[in-house]
Amino acid sequence: MNPIITSVYWMVLYTMQIGYCWHFYRGEDVYVTAAANVGSHFITHNLLLFGFIHLWCRSHFWLAEMLLVINFFNLSAAYFRHSRTPRFVHIPVVSGPLAWNFVALYWCGAAMVNAHSLPARILANIAIWGILVYGMFFLVAYKDYSMGFALSILASAIGVSQFLTHVIAFQWIFAFVIMGLLFVYSILVGVPGILGRDPFKHGEIVSEDRERQPLLQDE
Repeated sequence: MNPIITSVYWMVLYTMQIGYCWHFYRGEDVYVTAAANVGSHFITHNLLLFGFIHLWCRSHFWLAEMLLVINFFNLSAAYFRHSRTPRFVHIPVVSGPLAWNFVALYWCGAAMVNAHSLPARILANIAIWGILVYGMFFLVAYKDYSMGFALSILASAIGVSQFLTHVIAFQWIFAFVIMGLLFVYSILVGVPGILGRDPFKHGEIVSEDRERQPLLQDE
């Protein structure tokens, strides 16, 4: 992946995670509860990411890949257990890290097997479409445009890096096609949220008194 794009991705994500920590001190119980529900997954993610970085920098790619696999299950559990958390808790703690972890499985896996042979390149050109399939799953099943945008950015990082490394190749073309499809569909899913019809909104929180009111008011 292109280091500049990936670094910007993580700087934005870390900034949003500071905002996530602020949710613990908000007055609304809904936000405090939502932040606390994913707290254990967030701590586990940070510990596993810390271990992955140290293993990667020391070229222990097999162990690094193992930590990514564990973290993938950790973040996936956080997503499916708490898919309806508020946006500014969901993006920095769940969807943003999960999108990166999914792409990092490819990245570390390629380094793990020293994928420079022709069969490995052919396999990589096929496997990269898994990013599109993974992103479309969340866009269609959960209307989660944050996953779509995150994977689109990471696909662009792959495309730029591959273009600067191997101009005559298919992978950077595939990466930009995946980026474009995810970006366009994420906009189509996200526009209702901009217009006030939030795809994350599955219901309305009402007071207990209002819940006890009859469905039809007395005339």
